[in-house]
Amino acid sequence: MYESGSFVAAQLAPVADEQIQPNGVDLTLDAVFEQQEPGRIGVDGKTVGERRELGTDGSGSYSLAPGGYVARYGERISIPDDHVGFVYPRSSLMRNSCMLHTAVWDSGYEGRGEGLLQVHHDIELERGARVAQFVLADADHEETYAGSYQGENIE
Repeated sequence: MYESGSFVAAQLAPVADEQIQPNGVDLTLDAVFEQQEPGRIGVDGKTVGERRELGTDGSGSYSLAPGGYVARYGERISIPDDHVGFVYPRSSLMRNSCMLHTAVWDSGYEGRGEGLLQVHHDIELERGARVAQFVLADADHEETYAGSYQGENIE
């Protein structure tokens, strides 16, 4: 069962009232990165390829051409025990020929996560714009998350 937007909002910071939806919370765009070097995923571990943060124009917007980017969200997220998190793109992205892909967010994860932003047609995205919706669902689990992305992007 998915939790209410107000329950989800209590697991994020910062959150403005307009971000809270009936069944989740809108996530905002903090930064956009472009991968510069190859990564590696093997049976013995992983390496994330080097990235560079793209600059914004004078108005704080990213002008993105078609391609793949990494979008970092502005909110710090804490997945409570007995829950699992999912991130979905807002329909405005899809209606503008863009898609956002993410993985499962396990119980116990804390950090400012990222998603793969696929751009299929030129778009301008403003820093702070709502680009995704985060939802939480009840979930059984044996352990909580203790992987290498724990605490990511927390300054």
